[in-house]
Amino acid sequence: MLTGLALFLVFRKIDTNQLWQIVQTINWFWLLPALFLFVLSKVFTAYRLNLYFKNIELVISEKLNMKLYLIGMFYNLFLPGGIGGDGYKVYLLNKHYQTSVKELVQAALLDRLGGLVAIILLLLLMGLPVDLTLPFASDIPWELLIGLAALLVLPAFWLMQKLLFKKFLASFWKANGWSLLGQIAQLVSAFFILRALGVSENILAYQLVFLLSSIVAVLPLTIGGVGARELVFVYAHTYAGIDEATAVAFSLIFFLITALVSFVGAGVKVDFDESALRY
Repeated sequence: MLTGLALFLVFRKIDTNQLWQIVQTINWFWLLPALFLFVLSKVFTAYRLNLYFKNIELVISEKLNMKLYLIGMFYNLFLPGGIGGDGYKVYLLNKHYQTSVKELVQAALLDRLGGLVAIILLLLLMGLPVDLTLPFASDIPWELLIGLAALLVLPAFWLMQKLLFKKFLASFWKANGWSLLGQIAQLVSAFFILRALGVSENILAYQLVFLLSSIVAVLPLTIGGVGARELVFVYAHTYAGIDEATAVAFSLIFFLITALVSFVGAGVKVDFDESALRY
């Protein structure tokens, strides 16, 4: 219901004729590297999740882990916030290897948090050179505050992990490295989507709003993040200086790429017999 409402608000605010004209002029060549970089981003984040599995003494091959990740992506398409796939992976691993549900849930939750932290860090770092003088807060030293926040993101996450997820602390730096690589790959994918749409100026602003929309899409509000991302682009265009229709077209293409890759998970078959070891 919220997905439909969000999409209704989006298409009510934009010029649909302009959106259709933009779609008709897409340079499909640029979508090939965009698709490749998106897939690569998921490989990186799958490596991150497998690190967390190893922290709870569940050793599975990268091949099996990638298969489970694809299955999870498929289920994530249909439930708010993309949480269905995580729950299904927890169910499968608990059923076949008797790994503690609590530990598996912690690994899945930390995997989500790691991605969120990487997005926030990149959002802050990329926002440093942007003029954020807002009419309602013109006297705030945004550059200093953003710089301090960027410096504190990882230490704050480390402290939280030490207090709440101590068992996973051994892989902190390596896991966050994979998180950053995954988000950077998605940013490059976003760049190629923008090129496909003919955008050659103000690309940084589009990417910043894309990162912001990624945070909103994680919230369990809409199906697969559809509608939530588009709303962020529509309401951020005034401050970011981006074109509404182009931003919505970008967001919809990104979702279609996500859906295309996720549907691969529908045909994935998993053989658990000799694919994992429990210490």
